[in-house]
This record gives sequence, C-alpha cells and structure tokens, in this order.
Amino acid sequence: MKTNIVDVFCIIDDFSKLFDEAIKKKTLEEADKKRRNRKFKMSDSEVMTILILFHLSRYRDLKAFYLQYITHSCRSEFPHLVSYNRFVELQSRVGFKLIAFLNMCCLGQCTGISFIDSTPLKACHIKRAHGHRTMRGWAQKGKSTMGWFYGFKLHIVINDRGEIINYQITPGNCDDREPLKDGTFTKNLFGKLIADRGYISQNLFDRLFVDDIHMITKRQFDLSEHTIKITSSCKSYSFVILRLHNDREEGAASKSLGFRCR
Repeated sequence: MKTNIVDVFCIIDDFSKLFDEAIKKKTLEEADKKRRNRKFKMSDSEVMTILILFHLSRYRDLKAFYLQYITHSCRSEFPHLVSYNRFVELQSRVGFKLIAFLNMCCLGQCTGISFIDSTPLKACHIKRAHGHRTMRGWAQKGKSTMGWFYGFKLHIVINDRGEIINYQITPGNCDDREPLKDGTFTKNLFGKLIADRGYISQNLFDRLFVDDIHMITKRQFDLSEHTIKITSSCKSYSFVILRLHNDREEGAASKSLGFRCR
C-alpha cells in the first residue's frame, strides 16, 4: 500500500485544487462577515488520501487504521498528522468533495454489456430498528435474499471490465427496479443489461428497450419478440463479478457508516 500513497495523493491533490477553484468562482462573498480563512494543519488532500487508503486496507475500524498504521508507518508521507479526534473533525469537511471525486473521476464507461444488482447496507440489527436513532428518517426495513434488514440498498451497475458505471443508494424498502425507471440513472447505459430475477418486469423491459437497453433476466415468462438468449456460463461469470463488487462495496459502506451492525 505504501508505494501507492504518493500516486493516490497526487491524483487527489490535483482534483482538490481544481475543485476548490471552481467552487470559489461560484460562491457568493459575505460582505458583512469577516472570516479568518486560516489554513488547517492537514490539507483536504491529505485527509481524503487517508480515507481512501482506509477503504483499500484490511482494517474495519478507522481509529485502528489511523493510530496503528498511519501514525506509525506513514509519518514521512504525512508530516503534519493531527490527533485522531481532530482528524474525525476534519473528515466531515471533505465528504462532499469525496463524492464529487467519485462521480467525476472514478466512474467507468458503458461498453454495451452491463450488469446490475443491489445489496443491503445494514444500519443496525433488525431487532434494534425501533431504538435506532442515527439513521432514523432515512433508513427503512427491507427484505433481501438473506432475510429482513434495516438500512439502505446500494444499487450498482458495472461493465464487463468490472468498472462501476453508476450507483444509487435508496431506503431499504425500495424496489430493485425503481432506479431503472429513473432516466438519470440509465442515461449512460446502452446495449445489454444483465440482471437477476428480482428485476423481471415486462413493462420495465419494454421501457428500457425503447432507450436501446436490452435487459436480460432469468426467464420466467415470454418476453415476446424482444427475447434475447444468453448462455448460462456467461451469466454465471457476470454475477460472480457483480457479487464480488457488492461484497466489496458493502464492506466499504459499513466502514463509512461508522457504527457496528449488531
């Protein structure tokens, strides 16, 4: 990991400078209020780099990662480290910038063969849902192939190279097919879209077909003249790729939520 720190930082720092300049041009100045605009000891680029390295690591706890790895092994790369409590305060400043970096620099392109699936992001154990406060008002009860859960759903689309094309986070009670009804979610898709049986819908199939998207699901009813055949081996391979992505994203999301799902 250590050999990649400089590369990751350079990419993040270049984006951060351009992003700050663009935001500054769009921001209105407050004439009546004077602000010190004092620079922080750690830059936003350093904070974002540490957060990205955390998600690339095997650590499940940010505190352990920061105190055990960053402060001991990365002193030369981050000479202006702050205490962990101060770092937690600083990371709240870069949340919006990290999302912008993901959407603007990290998404892949559609190649004509795409795969879609959803995975639950648990906010807490289903039996503790009534007393949960952190995500109250956003999280909802939902059901997946693994049973009931309380939290959110991550809908993710990847191409045949394993690159993320688009994603969407919804409450746990959202139907898997709902994001596909949103034009902004499917605007960059074309060609074949492979999904599991949870996405079967004749109306949705016809709707996507008009937009040059051929949705392929496990056949449970006749898809009339639009039926497209696909070999079982290709289908199995595609869902293995997507499941690996979902497992990785679910683990990353559990890190981001910042609490344990008990």
